[in-house]
Amino acid sequence: MPIRHELRPLYPPDWKELSRRVRFDRAKGLCEVCGRPHAKLIRCLPDGRWFDPAQQTWRDRRGRRARWPDLLALIPARTTRVVLAAAHLDHDPSHNRWRNLKSLCQRCHLLHDRPYHLAQRWITYRRRYARGDLFLGFYAPSYIGGDATEIAPNGNAGAISPFSVMRAFTPRESAADDHSTKFGNSVLSSRAQSPSGAFSPIELLV
Repeated sequence: MPIRHELRPLYPPDWKELSRRVRFDRAKGLCEVCGRPHAKLIRCLPDGRWFDPAQQTWRDRRGRRARWPDLLALIPARTTRVVLAAAHLDHDPSHNRWRNLKSLCQRCHLLHDRPYHLAQRWITYRRRYARGDLFLGFYAPSYIGGDATEIAPNGNAGAISPFSVMRAFTPRESAADDHSTKFGNSVLSSRAQSPSGAFSPIELLV
């Protein structure tokens, strides 16, 4: 799997060679969890079962022989190419001992890194909320008014959408513009009434 740019400095300089030894010298080109072979096109099911072309049998997500699927179970079957990667069992890229590395296919690698991906998704959402709070105001019903229960673009009822936040703050900006316009008209009228027609220092400071 591709390495994230910010995590690349944590990997050793000989990571490619170390990954190759784990995948092909120790694991013999197989996933060490489900047994899928590297670079082979296989048929797989959503429940983790896959067809082993070498043994002409179906295997489960642990590489054991599984029951053959019926016609209905074969409907969502898809064909994919297996790509092995060396995964860190403790999710620490700087810990590269052999007992901490395992050869995994895409599916097993994603399942192994699922807690990390969930945490990363939570961080991404929080960053979006922070940008919304910075430029649009707090995501709270007291600031949104009647649009707090509006259906968001993702279809969740009761969620606060960015569009409702923008519309809620638009009248405030319009009121500020009206206030500035009224203030400007009053200044201009006072200027017209003055004998010299020039602005006073107090008007300029205000």
